[in-house]
Amino acid sequence: MSGPSARSIALRILLASQRTDHPLDELIDQQASTISLPRDRALVMELAYGVLRQQEPIDWRLGAVLSKPLHRLPAFVQMLLRLGAYQVLFLDRVPASAAVNETVKLAKASAKQLGRDWSGLVNGVLRNLIRMPAPSLPDPVTHPAESLSIKYGIPVWLVVRWLNRMGLEQTESACRATSTVPNVTVRVNRCRLTREAFLKRMQEAGLAAHPTEVSPVGVVVEKGCEVTSLPGFMTGDFYVEDEAAQLISPILDPLPHEVILDACAAPGGKVTHLAELMGDRGMIVAVDQKASRLDLLQDNCARLRIRSIVPVVGDARRHAQWTSLVVRDADQPAIPTVFDRILVDAPCSGLGVLRRHPEAKELRSDSSFTRHQTLQVQILESVAPTLRPGGVLVYSTCSTETEETEEVVNRFCDTAPGWTRESVAPWLPSAAHRFVTPQGALSTLCNSFGMDGFYAVRLRKNQ
Repeated sequence: MSGPSARSIALRILLASQRTDHPLDELIDQQASTISLPRDRALVMELAYGVLRQQEPIDWRLGAVLSKPLHRLPAFVQMLLRLGAYQVLFLDRVPASAAVNETVKLAKASAKQLGRDWSGLVNGVLRNLIRMPAPSLPDPVTHPAESLSIKYGIPVWLVVRWLNRMGLEQTESACRATSTVPNVTVRVNRCRLTREAFLKRMQEAGLAAHPTEVSPVGVVVEKGCEVTSLPGFMTGDFYVEDEAAQLISPILDPLPHEVILDACAAPGGKVTHLAELMGDRGMIVAVDQKASRLDLLQDNCARLRIRSIVPVVGDARRHAQWTSLVVRDADQPAIPTVFDRILVDAPCSGLGVLRRHPEAKELRSDSSFTRHQTLQVQILESVAPTLRPGGVLVYSTCSTETEETEEVVNRFCDTAPGWTRESVAPWLPSAAHRFVTPQGALSTLCNSFGMDGFYAVRLRKNQ
């Protein structure tokens, strides 16, 4: 007996993305046992990511062929229409008739669950979508936010924020960068081999790849393929990480034999980079609230052959906890209460990585920034007393918004005297100096290198 179709699984994932704050890749992994063939998994990923990346233009096109607003339909029917519309409008390899027929089948199969049969409406709407030409975009002069939102698939509220802050030219640049589907980028594990040696292995395997332009340790894989099939995956030769994220850990400048705290460590991209920069000599206390995420970190450490990281389940907001941290591995040494350097890669809106996590578009709004800022300041205020005098703290986020970047740093420094901001420039490769702000922070917003939007500031504790 055959299992559920790839389209039905994708629909299930898309509906779950509206109800929870779990990342899309986690939701897909949760359905892994129901996906029998690799080609089905590829289609599930294409549909799930594609619908969310293109939701704004999809909704706009559907609005032109619906007799009533899309939002007045049941959530299930809304997403079903989006799923069919994405295939009709954006998937050339799927015949339009097949996309309609398969979507109608899903509607019929869900009639009992929905209390009525919506297949007639779904069939009519999608066939009208095929027949009717696309309407003209809103006038970019009189309605710039709506025009950019539909053109690039960015929520209109976010476009409005960017227009108010950056003006039209930079906003369109940010929209373009955010809407670009990213390549797979990896960070070469320099404890094991050089970037040149890794590129040679890729070439010998017949895989197209090239070095990143900004990060000195990154490689871009030019064609889509399973990461686990790349040369050196099982032996820990690389870690999948965006080029902008690869710039963060060097700003902390960790040295061998130091004691480091990563206050928000899982799943392990930046903390494993710190270990590599230290030559895997010293101790890095890697804290995260969820044990399951630290299990993933430990898996990454095992694959990368890293031993200096000590994972600890804990809440970075609670300073008292640092005096009684419980080590998850009984063989590890006791946790210190004072650190030489601290990295706070804080939880945030994730608006800098929308192209990788398009599900965040529907979970974020202006109101979320106040909540995130409060959390980010609480973490900084909690870990600050554990840094030794003269030590360095790096605060970073994958956010584009000032409420989660400069405002957090200013608020922290205003309430916690004795800190000096240092320019991040000396710890960045020369190609990244263009991303140093007038305040001396790193910001990759609006970059033309295909990198995510990251922010980082370096603070030194004077007393």
